[in-house]
Amino acid sequence: MATVYEIVQGLTQAAANAYDGALDESGDPIKAGLAREDGDPIIDKRVLDGFNVKFYGNMMCLSYHSEVQLKEVYKNGFENDIEQRISEISKFLKKEYKKITGNSVKLTAVGDADVRVESASRVRSWVVAKKHYEVGGLAEDMNDDNRGSTNPLESGWKTFLDQGGWDGKRPQNDTRKKES
Repeated sequence: MATVYEIVQGLTQAAANAYDGALDESGDPIKAGLAREDGDPIIDKRVLDGFNVKFYGNMMCLSYHSEVQLKEVYKNGFENDIEQRISEISKFLKKEYKKITGNSVKLTAVGDADVRVESASRVRSWVVAKKHYEVGGLAEDMNDDNRGSTNPLESGWKTFLDQGGWDGKRPQNDTRKKES
């Protein structure tokens, strides 16, 4: 059974292995499901896109960012295309996690992707999409009761807090005016 740290570290390393220009063991480019992997890299216009993972509780937020043209946005099925890209990225993360750690990880999609298109001008537009996944193996170890930590305050912090604060004694070298 992997710890929370090992699962998060493995998924983060899997995401880091998808940098632009990454090669696998055989020397072929890594296919993570991104738009920049489509077409010929020498002849075709390069598409700037990428993804990121963030963790909170037992959830992972997979965010995808890419340049798009407005004609792509107005085409039918644009959101489905983005959803497909995100699902391909999650498949890549699972496969890469297995390669790195030797264990498998379960990513369960929670809801639909949040797709947002922004534009800077009539020429420049980009899409930002986020999808949340529940990470298997994290739910058992996570503290979801909102009580916080039950560990007692360490003695060093206790003495630090007892030395001052809002109502504490001011040191001798403090020459500031005393506020009312």
